[in-house]
Amino acid sequence: MNQDILHRYLFDNADVRGELVQLQDSYQHVIGSHAYPPVLQVLLGELMAATSLLTATLKFSGDISVQLQGNGPVSLAVINGNNLQQLRGVARWDGELADDANLADLFGDGYMVITLTPDEGERYQGVVALDKPTLAACVEEYFNQSEQLPTSLWLFANGQQAAGMFLQILPSQADHHHDFEHLSQLTSTIKAEELFTLDAQDVLHRLYHQEEVRLFDPIEVSFKCTCSRERSAAAIKTLERAEIEAILAEDGKVAMGCEYCNANYVFDGIDIAVIFANGQSADTQQ
Repeated sequence: MNQDILHRYLFDNADVRGELVQLQDSYQHVIGSHAYPPVLQVLLGELMAATSLLTATLKFSGDISVQLQGNGPVSLAVINGNNLQQLRGVARWDGELADDANLADLFGDGYMVITLTPDEGERYQGVVALDKPTLAACVEEYFNQSEQLPTSLWLFANGQQAAGMFLQILPSQADHHHDFEHLSQLTSTIKAEELFTLDAQDVLHRLYHQEEVRLFDPIEVSFKCTCSRERSAAAIKTLERAEIEAILAEDGKVAMGCEYCNANYVFDGIDIAVIFANGQSADTQQ
């Protein structure tokens, strides 16, 4: 079973839409880039599932960023995605983290920033406090504030796999709140192990076997980092020449590392001269 797939579905007899995402390889790419404590592995998995589900709601080509920040031992956890379901992410922390730490323990006075950046048009940003017991509840509050559409999420991760489900009322003239509450109650019976081991069709049948569900073609989810040697060279170009020359004098090279994938781009003196001469990097290999 491909474990990096997002499914979208509709209920024919109710103006409610659903999504289901299952992640494995892309999840391992994200948490494998650093020696994350177990609690951060779980959090990043839930955050990946949430970002994938949010990305599937986009009505434009572009990017989405779901970022958690605070003044606790975890200063940052972020997942970036786009309309092609390409995800990447990273977290920063200090010290030891308890396996059973909650959001308040991790982030202190924290908040979540969701940024939507279309390829064309204006950027939108929403901010909500991390004052709920779970990440899913915080994302639900974001929808409550930004779209005023009843929304429910279920997020799971165990360090090996991540998964999530999403329900939302569609804008309609009719009142479908009763249908939404009924379907949410059914979905709330889902177990993490079912999402980790069963195909989407089997999950939906177990949950909604008495409902009329229309399942759309699956969408592949993948890890993709946007770093490159060219982008690193462009970043160097923005710095003071004297600062770069000082690094060269001390180390004999300038190294640019990517937090997301651990790629390392190395530039020697000739490369630096080319960068500052015309803004283009030399073809020195990584």
